[in-house]
Amino acid sequence: MKHWWWKLLAALLVIGASLAALLVPLAPGLTECVPSSLSPGTVTLSISGYNTRFDRNGPPAVGLTDGHGGIQADQVTVLGPTSVKAIFTIPADVGGRSAHVVVLPSSGERLVLFDAVWTGSGEGSLPDRWKFPEQAAAHGWEFPNRAILYETIRNLMFHVPMWFTMMVLQALSVGYSVAYLRSGELRTDLQAEKAVQVSLFFAALGLLTGSLWARATWGAWWTNDTKLNGAAVTTLIYLAYLVLRGSVADAKKRADLAAVYNIFAFVLMLVFIMVLPRLTDSLHPGNGGNPAFSQYDLDDDLRRVFYPAVLGWIMTGLWLFNLRVRMSRAFR
Repeated sequence: MKHWWWKLLAALLVIGASLAALLVPLAPGLTECVPSSLSPGTVTLSISGYNTRFDRNGPPAVGLTDGHGGIQADQVTVLGPTSVKAIFTIPADVGGRSAHVVVLPSSGERLVLFDAVWTGSGEGSLPDRWKFPEQAAAHGWEFPNRAILYETIRNLMFHVPMWFTMMVLQALSVGYSVAYLRSGELRTDLQAEKAVQVSLFFAALGLLTGSLWARATWGAWWTNDTKLNGAAVTTLIYLAYLVLRGSVADAKKRADLAAVYNIFAFVLMLVFIMVLPRLTDSLHPGNGGNPAFSQYDLDDDLRRVFYPAVLGWIMTGLWLFNLRVRMSRAFR
């Protein structure tokens, strides 16, 4: 049992994180406000929500705030569980600036659509007739509602751990290659090969989950993005590593060439996945000026699932690596 505890833990972490990723509800949020430009006078805003229940317990309070002042809607009409209509009186002297739409359902949560409208053309601020609420009521364990992502935020628990696992296995592989170059033992060369094989399995899962996420959020299965192209090139580089090994018959020569190639492949992986996307424009979070999940989307509720998922998948990758090594030795 002492040799199996970490494998049991890996299975429990992966199963638990996967179930939580699929079952934890998404918090309500606002998705759209029409029109987006308001002139002084009486205006009507149509506001759409996601996972909301505006039709329960009376109409919500609706307001506009620009960070300096705020006004509350004169009249709010509930059109359905995810739609309300709000009538505002915009003062004549309000300056041209963006304002946030805030909806406060009777259930207590605070729903905000940031920079949703552009108000006025004067020089003043919104009058201080409505205070922007600072905190929302707690409603149990929910994943945050993020614009564009919505339910696809759940893929964070699968897509990102796949790439972390791939990188850990490739780092392990290059470590074994360096060990081979120092010792000349073919045993370490075999371990390097099996680590690469398992890493490519997780690379394929990362590409698949990433493609699904791109289709849902960017509207295309694949985009001409530096990070995506770098991931594809990295996968091809490591596939070429396996091709190189299969093209050399002599075991010693094969191990020598593969070890040197593996070191360069790892360096190129870091360049294509970690360095270049941060130096160029990229749609991918954390690259090209876009905020990373750790800065923007990764709140405490997501961390409670994300970190165990990363640890569980990495441990699962090491488990598969261990099995591949044992199988290769058993069938020699």
